[in-house]
Amino acid sequence: MNQLPSISAMLVVRTDFSGPASWERLRKVLATPNEDGFLPGVELVDDPRFEGATCAGVRDLLPGEYRHPLLVLADTVALGSAELPLVVVDLWGGPGRFVRVVAAELWGIENNLSIANMEFNDFAGAVDEDGVFRGF
Repeated sequence: MNQLPSISAMLVVRTDFSGPASWERLRKVLATPNEDGFLPGVELVDDPRFEGATCAGVRDLLPGEYRHPLLVLADTVALGSAELPLVVVDLWGGPGRFVRVVAAELWGIENNLSIANMEFNDFAGAVDEDGVFRGF
């Protein structure tokens, strides 16, 4: 598999290409500010070369100069749900640490972790019964 681009923003990587309408809906959600005007600082990667990429293998796809603490996967589960529960991979913690976050709340985890205002565990510890973070 090919290497992801070297970007300073958090990458949101599309790994499921079965439904273009879901991807477009995700793009709109991520570009819509919340009620306080916050947006996640993201760069979308819409490249079929990354189809099927997983949490386990995604670290190997990052360029050495990628410095953001997180990477996001828009997988089959995320793009198949109305809430778009994205996989947020913690790159600074141990391998395999991730949490699902509904797309409308991605701004919170991205904004707070990128400035070290909160820790990954703050979000992972606030998931609902189904393992998805929907906000505080």
